[in-house]
Amino acid sequence: MPTFALAALVLPFVGSGAFTLPTASPRSLSGFATSSVPRHNPIMSMARTTSEELIPRDVLFGNPENTSPILSPDGNYLAYLAPSPDGVMNIVSLALSFVRDLNNQATNGDAKANDRQITDDKKRAIRSLSWAYDNKSIFFMQDKAGDENFHLYVTDALPTESVDENGVPLARDLTPGDNVKASTIITNHRYPDEILIGTNERDPQIFDIYRCNYQTGEKVLDTLNPGDVVGWGAEDDSFTIRSATVKNPMDSSSTVRIRDSIDAEFKDVFHFPYGEEGGLLDFCADGGKTGYLRSTIGRDTSALLKVDLATGETLEEIFSNDQADIGGVTLDKDTKEVRAVTYNYARTERVFMDQDLEADYNFLMTQLPNPNCEIGVSSRSLDETKWIISMLRSDGPTEYMIYDKPNKAVTPLFVSNPKLLPYKFSQMEDVRIPAHDGMELVGYLTRSVTEGPSPIVLLVHGGPWARDYFGFNPSAQWFANRGYATLQVNFRGSTGYGKSFLHKGDKQWGVGDMQHDLTSAVNWAIEQGIADPDNVCIYGGSYGGYACLAGLTFTPELYKCGVDVVGPSNIKTLLDSIPDYWKPIRNDMLLKIGDVDGDEEFNRKISPLFHVDSIKAPLLIGQGANDPRVKQAEADQIAFTMKEKGIPCEYVLYPDEGHGFARPENRIDFNGRVEKFLAEHLGGRAEEFDEVEGATAQFPLLEKAAAAAM
Repeated sequence: MPTFALAALVLPFVGSGAFTLPTASPRSLSGFATSSVPRHNPIMSMARTTSEELIPRDVLFGNPENTSPILSPDGNYLAYLAPSPDGVMNIVSLALSFVRDLNNQATNGDAKANDRQITDDKKRAIRSLSWAYDNKSIFFMQDKAGDENFHLYVTDALPTESVDENGVPLARDLTPGDNVKASTIITNHRYPDEILIGTNERDPQIFDIYRCNYQTGEKVLDTLNPGDVVGWGAEDDSFTIRSATVKNPMDSSSTVRIRDSIDAEFKDVFHFPYGEEGGLLDFCADGGKTGYLRSTIGRDTSALLKVDLATGETLEEIFSNDQADIGGVTLDKDTKEVRAVTYNYARTERVFMDQDLEADYNFLMTQLPNPNCEIGVSSRSLDETKWIISMLRSDGPTEYMIYDKPNKAVTPLFVSNPKLLPYKFSQMEDVRIPAHDGMELVGYLTRSVTEGPSPIVLLVHGGPWARDYFGFNPSAQWFANRGYATLQVNFRGSTGYGKSFLHKGDKQWGVGDMQHDLTSAVNWAIEQGIADPDNVCIYGGSYGGYACLAGLTFTPELYKCGVDVVGPSNIKTLLDSIPDYWKPIRNDMLLKIGDVDGDEEFNRKISPLFHVDSIKAPLLIGQGANDPRVKQAEADQIAFTMKEKGIPCEYVLYPDEGHGFARPENRIDFNGRVEKFLAEHLGGRAEEFDEVEGATAQFPLLEKAAAAAM
């Protein structure tokens, strides 16, 4: 089931993975001018874990120079993302794919002399890309100004006559139409000219599957969604849709349906009641008679099982871990044998079933500069003779290398963001935090000083059905350099730790255990002498933004200030405004959050909007006007309510953003405002702030006040 996996460009900003499906005065808001080291900074004399100098925000949060490299299937070419001459690249800026002939890589004095810009989006960047199996075309996804109605495009990676006035190939939209969203994109090397695409063009709530010849653009309906299917899977040999995952809107159970052929009827084979997690990962290479299933039934963490797809019988338990769910599964592309499985409790762990693959990883580990680094595989050629390797560390940028497997040779390719190399960064620590009831929580600590307490930022992940990971985090490094420790914690309700841990977050928003875990994390940091109890900030995006609002309203004595990015303030209005394609899983969200539809008192209990009077600490809000997940109204209603009650609140709105700030100009602009805000309230350092050219910041509170004064 080779689902088209776009190589993702990771945004250096909170809000990613947010709400994942089952992720003042005019002077204070513009024209910041703060000294580089405030006089009241409490950590001036302590040994820093990062560079003594201020690491510029545009270095931390600007475009990387190179990222997301992938090999063509034949291994002869490379594509990657890089900024255009206009400086547009990231998720909301121009994303460029460049193609490099690997045969010239080692001998070409100018490594980029033969690179060609093959896309030229002037409005919004392409965040990811993938090769087609014809070895000459590139797929990419794009939306408009953050609306998340992603279309699938294809463009020519090699020289073509179909170019614009600048000589850039013309991209073709394979899923045209207003308010159309593409999903479930599946490719197959046996069928190099075809792809399967899921779109909601027929019905905005559900996704049908279309078969598309991407060379001609011809697209025909392949599999009709009966109305309850939320996921599809294809069998490789026939390249036909053979599995459908169904969500029951009444009880939120999931069922995997299987059919023997494209002409056969789907039959219910695997059933997962609400509270159980699982799904079909792929078909085996036996005509699809057996397959691989991820399942928690009969256990707490998920196991990888080989199953009979006709009877549902488990034929073999291949792997499980008692502490963490299974993560990535590497299969042989032809035999479909399991080669390796990963899991992640605090750090990525690999278990190998293929000795040859294990030998490759063991060799690559010898190429790492220190044992604190991790190896990732970004891409392989179809024959696996060439790999793109990523070297991941918590204290520096990602480095990419080319691995020549037959010759056991590793050649440096590029560093994702070489502008980071001159600076010293803090080593992230994975820590264990006891919750209020004794449950162990995995957290990640990035210290600002080598010893003694410092101000601290509790950085809360989105989702909430997601998790934090070990690795380089630009926000955590930014805070550390400015004088703040950063603590991230996988509170209950986070994914990856089994069904029990996940569902212990059910109905625990705001005033329950999910928020109590965050409180426990802060108290732990104080007790360990890491955090200054008088200088704690809660900061987060999406669910993390909600947690910020909940922290300021329900535990106001704990926090000195808060930063809320695209966070909901009223859970009922949040769910009433979700996109159409989320509606089939709305009941699942209600089971996890609580019945805010039928129990108004419960909604008022967990929604910070109704507890504004409890807020004592100043709040900074950032919001994208085009956010389809957490609408602008969620920020408006709490900001204006706080303003009416005289509670300090600053509110910045970006009219060309969605769920998180993607354009580098806006990201750097908002972070400059955050830096000033934190320096004022926590006493850390701040780089001087000047208006960022190209940023689109608006200030609804000030605009309303100005209108009222006229």
